[in-house]
Amino acid sequence: MAMPEVSLRQLLEAGVHFGHHTRRWNPKMAPYIFGVRNQVHILDLQQTVPLMDRALRAVRDVVAAGGRVLFVGTKKSAAEYVADAATRCGQYYVNHRWLGGMLTNWKTITGSIKRLKQMDEQLGGNTQGLTKKEILMLTREREKLDRALGGIREMGGLPDIIFVIDVVKEKLAIEEANKLGIPVVAVLDSNADPSGIAYPIPGNDDAIRAINLYCDLMAGAVFDGISAELQASGVDLGASEELIEEEPVLETAQTSPGVGLDTETVETMVQANQDDGNQAGKV
Repeated sequence: MAMPEVSLRQLLEAGVHFGHHTRRWNPKMAPYIFGVRNQVHILDLQQTVPLMDRALRAVRDVVAAGGRVLFVGTKKSAAEYVADAATRCGQYYVNHRWLGGMLTNWKTITGSIKRLKQMDEQLGGNTQGLTKKEILMLTREREKLDRALGGIREMGGLPDIIFVIDVVKEKLAIEEANKLGIPVVAVLDSNADPSGIAYPIPGNDDAIRAINLYCDLMAGAVFDGISAELQASGVDLGASEELIEEEPVLETAQTSPGVGLDTETVETMVQANQDDGNQAGKV
């Protein structure tokens, strides 16, 4: 399985270039901003392409070395895609709410995961001796824990790298990762603070098409890392690839990233996308 590739045209079509309204921006993002159109910041995709490639290779290398990747995206527009991408590539995710200490207090989180597994066994087995009210309360507690910890219940330890969709909303997760020295790959919208992000990816963090693209690319990088790990261990890839489905969403453009798209072309395409639905909710 090959590393996923991404082109400037793909990013434009997904609306990755749309930032927030100019009144909602972080001055630290100035180096990544291409310009302003209709009072909306336009992100510089000519920087996003190589930075995305760098981030994908970082994730691929971590997985190839046997590491764990944690996908983090708790906003409603990202939750479903984060969970789906992480599940497809056999990694882990947090898509409901980031609990304080989820990384820095891993011992306590491990205890909660153990409790969740115990409740699964109890509710899936013999519930004789429990009243209907006790079963209902147990079920509710189990559902609450599963929403918060279901995506990391099999992680078995701290992740080696985390991928974050919205750095403003997931500020606590990034702070905990930084404290533990865990590298962070993150999508940076025009209102983000790039501090503490090892692998920044300037881009729209609200548009569904853009979020779907990020998640699919990361899943593709994980799959390539798994293939590299299997090759290093001497496993027959012909047999193993039957267990790993090819992801159809990673369609590479005919041209290489940035080829044939000069500044004037980018300007034209940006202007043509001004009324794109990805601007919804940005102003």
